[in-house]
Amino acid sequence: MRSNRTMNTRLDPLLSTADAALRTLFAQPRAARPLPAAATPPVALREEERRAAGALMRVNHVGEICAQALYTAQAAVTRDPVLGAQLLEAAREETDHLAWTRERLDALGARASLLNPLWYAGAFGLGLVAGRLGDRLSLGFVAETERQVEAHLDGHLERLPAGDTESRAVVLQMKLDEARHAAHAWSAGAVPLPAPVRGAMRLAARVMTTVAHRI
Repeated sequence: MRSNRTMNTRLDPLLSTADAALRTLFAQPRAARPLPAAATPPVALREEERRAAGALMRVNHVGEICAQALYTAQAAVTRDPVLGAQLLEAAREETDHLAWTRERLDALGARASLLNPLWYAGAFGLGLVAGRLGDRLSLGFVAETERQVEAHLDGHLERLPAGDTESRAVVLQMKLDEARHAAHAWSAGAVPLPAPVRGAMRLAARVMTTVAHRI
């Protein structure tokens, strides 16, 4: 009986991790918060504007797929239950972003990236590595990731068609949330990552955004 309980204890994190991956990749995400309201009514988009907006929101949707993987992996390997709960709470908030970006993709008639399972697997692996380096470096990885995402979203606010006020409202709220996640990571004891690591993260993000923009 004791061995069965021990086996179940060891399997629980694996099952939870697998469930999170399946829900992220294949289930319809459900937001806890309503879709951010546009500041002004949307304007009918020309076909080229619709395609451009769809490609940008596909990249943002991929970013949220990766965020789910990163937070889930880091929560799975930390030995600090408080930090684990904080990471999972951030993942739940990122689920709002996942649902919002998916809703905008559907509204724009655009598809999600065909490589989402690959993006998830790669981000999950990075999250495991970051988590194994210790909690302070893991938090530093969170803070740096969110800083880079915030800059990336600033770029999207410049590139989105002015008439697509609904997508712009989503991206703006995402930017505010990412800044808050970074601040929480710093306040929880994050340490800055070495410059080569930050550069490698920027390079990996550039590859992802370039590919996801088209595929």
